[in-house]
Amino acid sequence: MSVKIVVGAQWGDEGKGKIIDVLSADMEMVIRYQGGANAGHTVYIGEQKYVLHLIPSGILRAGVKCIIGGGVVLDPEAFCNELEVLEKAGIDYKGRLFISPRTHIIFPYHRKLDSQSESSKGKKQIGTTGRGIGPAYTDKYSRQGIRAIDLLNPEICQSKIKSNLEFKNFVLEKYYKSPAQDVDKTIQFAIKYAEKLRPFIKETLGLIHDAQKKDQPILIEGAQGALLDIDYGSYPYVTSSHPIAGGAFIGSGVAPVNSEISGVMKAYLTRVGNGPFPAELKNETGEKLRKAGQEFGATTGRPRRCGWLDLVAAKYSAHINGLTNIALTKMDVLNDFESIFVCTSYKYKGQAIDWLPADQTVLENVEPVYTQLKGWNCSIDGVKSFDDLPAEAKAYIGFIESFLGLPVKYVSTGQRRDQIIHREI
Repeated sequence: MSVKIVVGAQWGDEGKGKIIDVLSADMEMVIRYQGGANAGHTVYIGEQKYVLHLIPSGILRAGVKCIIGGGVVLDPEAFCNELEVLEKAGIDYKGRLFISPRTHIIFPYHRKLDSQSESSKGKKQIGTTGRGIGPAYTDKYSRQGIRAIDLLNPEICQSKIKSNLEFKNFVLEKYYKSPAQDVDKTIQFAIKYAEKLRPFIKETLGLIHDAQKKDQPILIEGAQGALLDIDYGSYPYVTSSHPIAGGAFIGSGVAPVNSEISGVMKAYLTRVGNGPFPAELKNETGEKLRKAGQEFGATTGRPRRCGWLDLVAAKYSAHINGLTNIALTKMDVLNDFESIFVCTSYKYKGQAIDWLPADQTVLENVEPVYTQLKGWNCSIDGVKSFDDLPAEAKAYIGFIESFLGLPVKYVSTGQRRDQIIHREI
């Protein structure tokens, strides 16, 4: 299959950046299909750490074309900051990094509305990154958005800015009691970044069509995770786009074809922000996972909530994504546990539940039912062959495969790109 899709199978932060980087070595093209600068894809090359928020992780592989698809909402300032990081690292992106003309643009007023909306919710806050992602998608679907191609047409762009701010400033001033956004400064923002983004804005559908026609390998890269999907996630504690595999073709512009779909999962589970988390550990074990896994957000720096692997949620995710295999990350974080627990069902009011419920009241109040497995209690750091793993680590992977009915094709055993097991299955 010439098209591969990589999605987060949990609540995001699964380690997609590393998996995408590894798979990109054999790709002609990598396309990011949704989300915005609320993503944080971390890749280690040797001891050098790279954190990418918008630019596809494939940019770290020489010669790979990278596209920011029409399903993304792009913060021009964040994009330009990433370019500077790449330049300082000596990574040549010229002539191989493109922005779809259909990509929607995040403006300062989106970030302002995001922060005001979130703070006004009090104890009912979603836990957004405050990067303007939700308001930008709101504008997109209310047909008020400003796309990358609009930036290159000053007359259209400035007209839309004036129209948008007429209403948004009314909301900011009258409802949120917050200062209005300056129209002239916003127009100058657009003019400034129109010139900076101009070299990258290109009709990407032709590039993609040619690649598909030649049967060249394409990787479609997701952000966040399936359990944060706007339709199929733990609503309302979700993101504003479709991280599930179904969103990949729409957001990228790749024509639908039979594809390999890899779901990235940690060997345990984390979540950032608010919302239900049945297997969360609010104790010393949760803190041990956080410290061992360095579980702090790559985008916000917020400490992540930690818990045992939830296979009920994973099975749901496998179903809605149509996963063909699993990429299991951070196995090495479990090195020092004598026993490992896995959530294999929920209990609610005495009744067993084996599916992620749509009713958030139920999901917030289920009790996790665990299966106890024996830990390997030794280091697997950097192990590159499945045969070299301890028997207990193999059994853990086997248990996951049996429960989900899917093969674990990739096993990450450390931070670096070379610390990975690739199983031929």
